Amino acid sequence: MNTRRHFLVTLGAGVVATQLLGRAAGPASLIASIEKVTLRRGRDGSGPTWFHPRACVVPGAEGATVFMTLQTIAGSDYFGPVHGMTSRDLGKTWTEPQPVPPLGRVKQADGKTEEGVCDVVPEWHAPTKSVLAFGHNVFYSGPKFSADQPPRWPIYAVWREGKWGPRRKLEWNDPRGAYIYSNNCGQRVVLPNGDIQMSFTFGATKGQARAVAGVICGFDGETLTVKQVGEPITNVKGRGLLEPSVTQFRGRFYLTIRAEDNRGYVCVGDDGLKWTPKQAWAWDNGEPLTLSTTQQHWLTHSEALWLVYTRKDPTNLNVPRWRAPLWMAQVDPVKLHLLRDTERVVLPLVGDGVNAADEVAYSGNFHPVNVSADESWVTDGEIIPKRGWKGDLLLARIRWTKPNRLFGG
Repeated sequence: MNTRRHFLVTLGAGVVATQLLGRAAGPASLIASIEKVTLRRGRDGSGPTWFHPRACVVPGAEGATVFMTLQTIAGSDYFGPVHGMTSRDLGKTWTEPQPVPPLGRVKQADGKTEEGVCDVVPEWHAPTKSVLAFGHNVFYSGPKFSADQPPRWPIYAVWREGKWGPRRKLEWNDPRGAYIYSNNCGQRVVLPNGDIQMSFTFGATKGQARAVAGVICGFDGETLTVKQVGEPITNVKGRGLLEPSVTQFRGRFYLTIRAEDNRGYVCVGDDGLKWTPKQAWAWDNGEPLTLSTTQQHWLTHSEALWLVYTRKDPTNLNVPRWRAPLWMAQVDPVKLHLLRDTERVVLPLVGDGVNAADEVAYSGNFHPVNVSADESWVTDGEIIPKRGWKGDLLLARIRWTKPNRLFGG
């Protein structure tokens, strides 16, 4: 049985409000509570709508700094330049967002088009004591997303001791990625030798359904290089397989993949390159989850593996792509299904998703991160497209009943 209570409190600069969503009992007793925090107001028009918020923890002699990248949104896939902000008190207060110079807009030779960067994920790389901010390029013609996108590839920059390095392209001279190759919005794993395990979604032409493959990259603190690419995983529906994320749990690698056939997929492997056949996400009774071309990401605790996702539900039937609420559920790491009794709301649907869906803010471009042994976050930038793309910048604090021994911050 869940007990639920709600409260509103002003916390000072950078944090607006908090709301305790619930305490978990029974099968999900690892979760002590989930608390919704509003970091920036945008829903009421008092500030910009911040999107793609993703954070990582940077250790330091005087305590940890949380570093977050984010960017504004003003239309479908129309993002402003990448910004960054930091917190020295585990998210209670934040600095004002500042532009990330190497990840801004770049004018193209035609004088009309700009190359931007989006879908950035920053992660701490302990061997080189640096933050690798990794996204991909996107092209704009005037105040909108350019429908005729040229070839696209990963873009990254390195942040060390408060200073940014140059804008760089991750080179992969393989014809399979001639039109696009990317790890946009994807989680990745730092290996003991300093290499980085990630995954690519890639396609040779614009119309080709994209495949996904595991990738091992070398990283020396400045330059990222592709060392190995594994076996492809395919799906012919729509654009194919998109936005893969990886994690490591109890010695094995787990891969979750966005798809366009009302499903999401999971695979497991021992080396991050060779995977089991893809398996549609389903509950432990065999019923598949109904998704609509949306991301899933991992929240990894030493005691259990969790998936964070959106899905179809009776409360959100008319919300496009069922992109609210945001859920989490524990994963059976052997059978690769979700334990139905462990499902919890991470960020709630606000409003009526059946009779007034235009007023419901979407979730779906979110990022989980472990910030201490006792607490993990899911950050999200909500949007209400029918109301001028307005939305709040949100953080869900997930507090654990048992310490997370995986935390290395």
